[in-house]
Amino acid sequence: MSKKLEAQYIPAAFKKEGLSELSSALDLQPNHKLDNLLWSSNGYFPEADFSIAYTDESILLKYFVKEKHIRAVYTQVNDLVYQDSCVELFITFNNIGYYNIEFNCAGTPYAAYGPDKQNRVLLPVNVVQEIGILSAIQQPNNDGLIAWELTLQIPLSVFIHDDITRLKGTECRANFYKCGDELPQPHYLSWNNILSNQPNFHVPEFFGSLAFN
Repeated sequence: MSKKLEAQYIPAAFKKEGLSELSSALDLQPNHKLDNLLWSSNGYFPEADFSIAYTDESILLKYFVKEKHIRAVYTQVNDLVYQDSCVELFITFNNIGYYNIEFNCAGTPYAAYGPDKQNRVLLPVNVVQEIGILSAIQQPNNDGLIAWELTLQIPLSVFIHDDITRLKGTECRANFYKCGDELPQPHYLSWNNILSNQPNFHVPEFFGSLAFN
């Protein structure tokens, strides 16, 4: 069954250079769990949640993660961050093509667009750099888990293959993920469940509903 999610409007303008205020605002929004463990051979199930809201200019997103190991090898825009400790947003506004926007725990971004996994076009580096990113990584706790958070401000101007001038009152389709292909315990988590025999997040037929109220 496809999940439904409502993003609330925040009547504020956040500056990309200082996102601590945005991070605090997203702490007050409902948390949504990435509660589907997919394609697992080891049963390892990190904790991953997210909160979401929006302004007149941006989608606002915050991930909350706890896991045994972290990895942040990639540092350049559009590097292969899915191999690191990674969280992802896949989103479509027209059900024709979709964006996959991915970040490692250090905040390195990757973004592409296309109709399926094989036909992707990277977003230009200068466009991806418009995303506001705030990473916070804590020391391991008593359980040996490392907690990290990622606060994101994704301007509508990033969605260059759509003409989006406002979000309020609109609905799209999306899914939210956590992965780490090169971690000691690889894993794949999703918000909306995926029915597939092979690891593959590029399945828009399994996106859920995301409404901007």
